[in-house]
Amino acid sequence: MVAMATEPPAAQPEEIDMPQTARELLDALPPLPGFRAEVIEGNLIVSPMGSPEHTFMAVNLHNVLLPLSLERGWLSAPGGLSVCIEGPRDALVPDYALLPPDCPRWGRGELLSSGLIMVAEVVSPSSAHIDREEKRRLYAVGRVPVYLLIDPLPETPAVTVHSDIADGAYRSISTVPMGKPLRLPAPVDFELDTSVFMM
Repeated sequence: MVAMATEPPAAQPEEIDMPQTARELLDALPPLPGFRAEVIEGNLIVSPMGSPEHTFMAVNLHNVLLPLSLERGWLSAPGGLSVCIEGPRDALVPDYALLPPDCPRWGRGELLSSGLIMVAEVVSPSSAHIDREEKRRLYAVGRVPVYLLIDPLPETPAVTVHSDIADGAYRSISTVPMGKPLRLPAPVDFELDTSVFMM
C-alpha cells in the first residue's frame, strides 16, 4: 500500500471584528493629526482643522476666561478635547470647553457632556450648518448648560449664547453683533467683551 501525502488544510482568513457603527469606527481610528473626527447624528465626520483665525478666536476666549476659571477652580481648553454626548453617544470636539476638575468621563479619553460647564464653537464655512444647528441640538440633548456660538461668517458677524435647557433644547438664546458685550449666564455668570473675536 502506498501512503499518499496530503496537503494541510488551507489556513482560514482570520476573522476581523469590523466596526458596525460610526461610533465604533471612530473608536477604532488612529490619531488623525490636522483633522477633527466627530460622530454627529450617527455619521462619522472627518474635517480639516480650521484656519489660524478660527484657532485665534478659541484661544482668545480661553485667555479671557482663564482668570475666571482659575478663580473658581475650573479647567478650560481651546480645542482638542473630545466630548461624549450623554444619551446618543455622539462624539464632538468643541473649539473650547470649560469644565470642573471632576468632570465625569466616557472611557479614558472623552468628557461626558452633562459634566461640562460650557462649550464654544467657532463657525467656519465648512461647519456652518453643523455648528449652528446640529451641535446646538446635541449639546442641549447632552445637557451642556451653556453653548457659545462665535459666528464670523455673516455680513454682521455675531456671537450667540444658548442656555436654559428644557425638553432637550435651549430655551434662552441671546445674540449680539461681534464687538458688543454679551452676558454669559450661570453657571458661568460673566460679561464677555466679544471684541476679542474681531480679526
